[in-house]
Amino acid sequence: MSNKYFEFKKFTIHQDRCAMKVGTDGTLLGAWASAPAQSRYILDIGTGTGLIALMMAQRYPEAQIVGIDIDDAAVAQATENVATSPFTERISILKQDVTTYKPEMQFDAIVSNPPYFVDSLTCPDEQRSIARHAVTLTFEALIKSAYRLLKTEGTFSVVIPTEMRSKLEAYARLEGFFISKVCCIKTTPKKPSKRQLIEFTKNPVNELFTCEGILETSPNTRSDWYKELTNDFYIR
Repeated sequence: MSNKYFEFKKFTIHQDRCAMKVGTDGTLLGAWASAPAQSRYILDIGTGTGLIALMMAQRYPEAQIVGIDIDDAAVAQATENVATSPFTERISILKQDVTTYKPEMQFDAIVSNPPYFVDSLTCPDEQRSIARHAVTLTFEALIKSAYRLLKTEGTFSVVIPTEMRSKLEAYARLEGFFISKVCCIKTTPKKPSKRQLIEFTKNPVNELFTCEGILETSPNTRSDWYKELTNDFYIR
């Protein structure tokens, strides 16, 4: 059974009402995703517990963060998690479908840990199905929405399973995005990459930045790379 809460150095995530709990994917994205210097507005699409929104607020102290989700329970829980954090005045949690979201501004950075079970059977639990499957938010809709909401010089960052990259990249290329950074994540040195952190921009880059991240050097022993990436967040 998942813990009802997960404690980080500067905030606590309660998750008993959310379909998707605190996990490696969200923590990786929140620690890795970058925003342009002096960013004013950052959007977290599918905020869930509010984890990534809180991580971006901690990393970018001058930015206003907006987290959106279509699930009532997630919105309520994220709102409560934000309210008990040191960043409550800089984070807004909204019940909002990103495809119809029309804010007054565009965003300097957008982050998303999107639904990714594109072709698999859906889960009988509707809340969990919405969170995990591309039922209500397809990759195509996500890309189109991110492009519309992102500033010209902004960044759009996602975490996805490795096998989903080609599908997401195809939609991104059609919309006008360029890949600027990729980090291939391995659980251990000898295992293949299971997930990828990808950053898109609206402008072509002179050189694609690539890296490889390894989570554990041995069972239950975090790698130096993972410890350094998450040092500001994990208590131990």
